[in-house]
Amino acid sequence: MSSSFPQQFWTGLRNWWREQAQENGAWNATSLLARNLWAFARESTPERRRQRYGDMEYDWEERVNTSSGTVGWRTRLLGSFHSPYQPTDPALFREMMSSLPIDFGEFTFVDIGSGKGRTLLLASEYPFRKIVGVELIAELHGAAEQNIRIYKSPTQRCTQIEAICADACEFVFPQTPLLLYFFNPLPKAGLRRVLRNLEQSMERSRLPVWVVYHNPAMDRLLEASPALLRTGGTEQYSVFTGKNL
Repeated sequence: MSSSFPQQFWTGLRNWWREQAQENGAWNATSLLARNLWAFARESTPERRRQRYGDMEYDWEERVNTSSGTVGWRTRLLGSFHSPYQPTDPALFREMMSSLPIDFGEFTFVDIGSGKGRTLLLASEYPFRKIVGVELIAELHGAAEQNIRIYKSPTQRCTQIEAICADACEFVFPQTPLLLYFFNPLPKAGLRRVLRNLEQSMERSRLPVWVVYHNPAMDRLLEASPALLRTGGTEQYSVFTGKNL
């Protein structure tokens, strides 16, 4: 379940500070915090907000609300300590899916850090067994639920879509073949926890797992996993599969 904004803010700040101070020292953590807050203030100007509406074409076509331009300041501030919200480009998503040598009908699609749910809607163009989105921030989760309810498209091939408001670090992976989608959703410590949970799940299930990592800023963490093997990708994304395949 989601918590109130003050609780989420202080929890996010505390966890972020602990990770940064441990890795880089307290002074560097303080400097980085100041830069992040300055960047947040700069992004809050009317001109920058208008720029964030540049991703609205998909919303206009599908009559949904997945744009970053309509995200409130509280959610953007929380994103400073988790991951700033940015929806996936539809053309790039389809390119990533086309790179996978899988039968989509056998897999459950899981988006870690699903935001307003654009990727869940895009995934529904494929015949997945089920589609699941995991999002920590309540405002984004609420928008995703609304988008799932109102989305209607002749290209939709999966209607089993579930949005979950929860900490991805505590998410229990379904015991089915999985296609996981990461759009750089977590800070380093959080991604490590998710990967540990995934490795334990894979050890139990021995079922196929694929991971598509969009904007792979922390590729090395996935490459270091004893359970995953990189099989392809570009500068914009990486593709991994389970070594048990």
